[in-house]
Amino acid sequence: MNRFFGTVARGLRSPIINEGDNLLTIVPQLLKEAGDSGQLIFRDRDVLCITESIVGRSQGNYASIEDIADDVRKKFGGKQIKSLGLVYPIMSRNRFAILLKALALAADEVVLLLSYPSDEVGNAIFDPELIYKSHVNPWQDVLDEETLRENFGPCLHPFTGIDYVKFYREIIEESGAKAKLIFSNKPEAVLQYTKQVIACDIHTRKITKQHLREAGADKVLSLTDILNEKTSDHGYNEDYGLLGSNKADEDRVKLFPRDCQVLVDKLAQELYDLTGKHIEVMIYGDGAFKDPVGKIWELADPVVSPAHTPGLTGKPNEIKIKYLADSQFHGLSAEEQAAKIVESIKHKDDDLVGKMQSEGTTPRQYTDLLGSMADLVSGSGDKGTPFVYIQGYFDSYADN
Repeated sequence: MNRFFGTVARGLRSPIINEGDNLLTIVPQLLKEAGDSGQLIFRDRDVLCITESIVGRSQGNYASIEDIADDVRKKFGGKQIKSLGLVYPIMSRNRFAILLKALALAADEVVLLLSYPSDEVGNAIFDPELIYKSHVNPWQDVLDEETLRENFGPCLHPFTGIDYVKFYREIIEESGAKAKLIFSNKPEAVLQYTKQVIACDIHTRKITKQHLREAGADKVLSLTDILNEKTSDHGYNEDYGLLGSNKADEDRVKLFPRDCQVLVDKLAQELYDLTGKHIEVMIYGDGAFKDPVGKIWELADPVVSPAHTPGLTGKPNEIKIKYLADSQFHGLSAEEQAAKIVESIKHKDDDLVGKMQSEGTTPRQYTDLLGSMADLVSGSGDKGTPFVYIQGYFDSYADN
């Protein structure tokens, strides 16, 4: 075998990207410099992954908490809301705390309904094991704060040490609204207190809205319905509204980027003109993976990739090498096994779904797999690599 490496993912360091910066100029220049250094040789079907954060920053896609509050008032009739229900937000300082501050400005009272023992992406309000030692039925029982504390004690997040129940109550009250917190895994429980509701969950928002409507809510929005209209006054996202937003500072959020498909298509052309190679381009946010210790599912963005070039559509169609080595080609020499496996790969069926040769490969969308890889490589802290360049992903053991 002449080739030693398969898939290689490298984080590319870049200048700090700010509002107004032109990624169509910056990205090709960065790759040109990497190529000129001799550290990067371009190939067809390489993949350039760009974090959504710098796309949103370059677009200046920001909004203030007042912008959010104004739009919420508008969507609920144009005046201060007497009582507003917020259902199933995730517990996050970066993702939701700043939104809660804004939403509370729009209401005299906020009824916050939290799922328990964990939120939608796995952040635990309390140790889930305590459920088994209690008489609480999480599928039926609606708890108030006092009952929650009596049964489960302090509500400290296992990683940050924050008591999100206390933290969220304080945010609401500091914004000038009265706070009522309840805990239930039935979204309609909020309707005992208010009929004006925002479904704050991410991936389950559609079914939550449906349940609330069927249970008699007067008006139900989701976070996708706020700041989702084109305007020059502040940032917006016509597809996702507030979903995918992040805290920028104490009074602003950076929204999920918009017009992403236009950007990736233009970048792909720029990179072809520069390198002569067909380089795939995708924008990525959170990866789709789960932490085995904290049980937290990483995907707090509405999608892993809001845009990508056509070559990244679809799922892998791969043979399980270790299955072939252990079964069909068991007992052969290493050289014979390798030759047989290479031939099997070269002649594999176009669709291996449900066939024994592919058992255990669990095909997922290319963009979910690549986005997860890129998210792990780039990190979310001080690495300074918002671009990830992946090579060899579409190659197989049969390719030299």
